[in-house]
Amino acid sequence: MRCYEFAKVGDGYRLELRTRPDPVPAADRVVVRVRATSLNYRDLIHLQNKAGRDVSGRIPLSDGAGEVVAVGSDVTVVRVGDRVTANFFTAWERGRFDMKYHASALGGPGADGMLAELVDLPASALVPIPEYLSFEEAACLPCAAVTAWSALMDRGRLQKGDTVLALGTGGVSIFALQLGVAADCPVVVTSSSDEKLERAAKLGAANGINYRTHPDWEKEVHRLTGKHGVDHVVEVGGGGTLTKSLASVAAGGHVALIGVLTGFGPPQDSLFPLVSKNATLSGIYVGSRENFVAMNEFLTAHQIRPVIDRAFAFAEATAAFAHLESGSHFGKIVVRLP
Repeated sequence: MRCYEFAKVGDGYRLELRTRPDPVPAADRVVVRVRATSLNYRDLIHLQNKAGRDVSGRIPLSDGAGEVVAVGSDVTVVRVGDRVTANFFTAWERGRFDMKYHASALGGPGADGMLAELVDLPASALVPIPEYLSFEEAACLPCAAVTAWSALMDRGRLQKGDTVLALGTGGVSIFALQLGVAADCPVVVTSSSDEKLERAAKLGAANGINYRTHPDWEKEVHRLTGKHGVDHVVEVGGGGTLTKSLASVAAGGHVALIGVLTGFGPPQDSLFPLVSKNATLSGIYVGSRENFVAMNEFLTAHQIRPVIDRAFAFAEATAAFAHLESGSHFGKIVVRLP
């Protein structure tokens, strides 16, 4: 089979196309023929070695979708021909997170990912693809969609009428917009592009804020919400935007800290607004298989389709990473396999 691997070059990595023997499943595992994969910012972090993690020789990408082509002797939960995705943390089936699950995160230091023609996975990690979704759409779900679901529905306990602030228009934020709209919640979206804000409005965003036009965008949030603030913030920026997110959240609200788009540094100012507002700050790192299944039920009920910015061929995987780095995308970036 063909696959891509991270190969060390200088201070970072590059993608190298390699050939490996076709996998044969152990008793409790399955082999999936991958039909599509998708990229997340985490994949760019690995490629550029921003977190200092050793991913040499690992197959990239946590997200992919395909069909089962072989099952181990003890496997009864799936059959050959089933359309499936895999949970981001293959060992996290349900319940509270445990640090040992990090070793099972696909496409990272502990486990190969999905940018391959065939992948060998634990049967217990597989999640059926909703019938109405294509392989390309399903490949967008494991990281970004489950992260947005965990932030708003699982940890945030989103209620009808709650206001949501989604930072940017990448994968997680667009899923948060779609989930919020489906739950009858007004969603405010930020972007540096008026064109992207117009696209967000077509998806149902109640308001958009251009953070270049309004560098103090937290003041716009307060104006738009009648000085109440938002009930939920989907915070994907990290330390560079957390201060403004804390200023934007309402009393008793919830900030879901997810991403590090502004880097791994600390917040720029005091965290006291979190205290004075009796607000909640949650660290979100994707979710369990149980979360994934619950999310799929919601997506199916509302017929929500992932927003795909662009799809690349398998031979164009390096170009897909470059497109992600450009920041010009709206929604998800997909790599199709033959």
